[in-house]
Order: sequence, then C-alpha cells, then structure tokens
Amino acid sequence: MLHTSVRGSAPSRRSLLRALGGTAALGALAGCGVPSAYVRAGERSAPDRSAADHRLVWSNWPLYIDTDDDDPNKRPTLDAFEKRTGISVDYVEEINDNDEFFGKISPALMNHRPTDRDLIVISDWMCARYVRLGWVQRMDRAHQPNVAKYLDPLLRSPAFDPGRLYTVPWQSGITGIAYNHRRLGREIRNVKDLWAPDLKGRVTLLSGLDEAFALLMQSNGVDITKWTANDFHTICDQVEHQVRRGQIRRFTGNDYT
Repeated sequence: MLHTSVRGSAPSRRSLLRALGGTAALGALAGCGVPSAYVRAGERSAPDRSAADHRLVWSNWPLYIDTDDDDPNKRPTLDAFEKRTGISVDYVEEINDNDEFFGKISPALMNHRPTDRDLIVISDWMCARYVRLGWVQRMDRAHQPNVAKYLDPLLRSPAFDPGRLYTVPWQSGITGIAYNHRRLGREIRNVKDLWAPDLKGRVTLLSGLDEAFALLMQSNGVDITKWTANDFHTICDQVEHQVRRGQIRRFTGNDYT
C-alpha cells in the first residue's frame, strides 16, 4: 500500500481555514459564554513539586522513541534517563493528530485546570498556538545545560518561541512521500505521480496542514514561505478533485503507521 506523509475523513475547506486561524476561533468563544482561552502571565504559575514528586507524565506520538530490538515494550533511552535521574516517567503514546489532542486538553487549560501531563510533544505550528495562549511554562535553562550545549543552531530560536524559552525540540525531520518500491515496481518522483490511475484508492494524506499542504504546494512550484490564499484554494480544489475521483483513500493522523 502507498502512503504519503496529508492525516479520518477528508476535512472540509472550512475546517482547514479554521485550523489556520485556530487561535482567533478560540478567542471568539468568549462571546458565547465560554471563558477566554488566553491565560494571562500572572495566572500561569504552578506549584513546583519536583523536590517531592519524582515522576513525570509524558504524552507523545506512537513510534517517536527508540525501543529495544528484542522487546518493543522496552525503551532504552527512557530507561537510562530513569536510572540516571531517579525520576520515573509515565510515557503515554496518546497523540494521533495535533488538533485532536488540542481538543482533548484545551478545556482544562483554558479553565486553568491541570491536564495531568508534564510534557507533551506537538508539531511546531501547534507549539506556536500554545505559546500565544500562555498555556506553557517558561523553562529554567539553568537546570537544562544539555539544551544549550547540544541544540542544533538552526533550531535555537524559532519565530514562535524566540530564544527557545518555552519549548525544546524532541525530533526534527522533513515530510516526504513513502511507498513500497517492490510492490509498485517503479519510482515515485513527485506528487503528480500519486494521481496515476493504478494508484486509485491507494493514496493516503496526513491531516496536518503543515505537512500535507506544504508538500502539495511545493509540487505546484509555490514558495511555501510566501504562499497566498489563492495558493491554498488551488490546493483545496486539487485535493477535493482527487477525493471525489477516489484517488485518495483517507486522511490520517499518526495511525497511518
């Protein structure tokens, strides 16, 4: 089966546009009797329990950490961390899609309630939303010497978090096209190759806008750092056409694995 890295059912164009302006949409909820999502600086503090509670709850995506070659339930890096620090980690593979997980924990955060999670791994564009909303705690780099020592210079100061005050990269990579060359019998060289008649119903796209649409826009020759609304609607038209003709099987989160 052929899989490309855009992620359920096909999203509507309205839902895609909402995703692009997610923070504004949440802010509008205040006018409907729902508390404002933004947490002011003076209301973000939380008690420091690290001296007494040597336990962390970490929410991550499936397959985002190394496992033992002989036992997939063992995670060598995590085991080494626990042994070295004495901190136990409740590692939960519960994130399948950025927006899906956002909807899961946002009610607690906008109401100033704990989510029962200490660390979460989300895509950088979603990190930007959390930072803007005041939902993440500033990190004390004095206690994180390895961040300053080993962090790739290219990742040190993203636009959404200048100076990396609230976030640290867990992994970094690129979105591409994955396929089984042995079963397909030929190379896939670009996005247009995915629309071949013999691949009808065999293509999946990731639901994340940053992953799917960026890849598709580039196939149209668009500079993804300067895309326009017209570029976006062109891609929507193209994707809708491929959905209607049955070329695209489904949109998936990390469940594509």
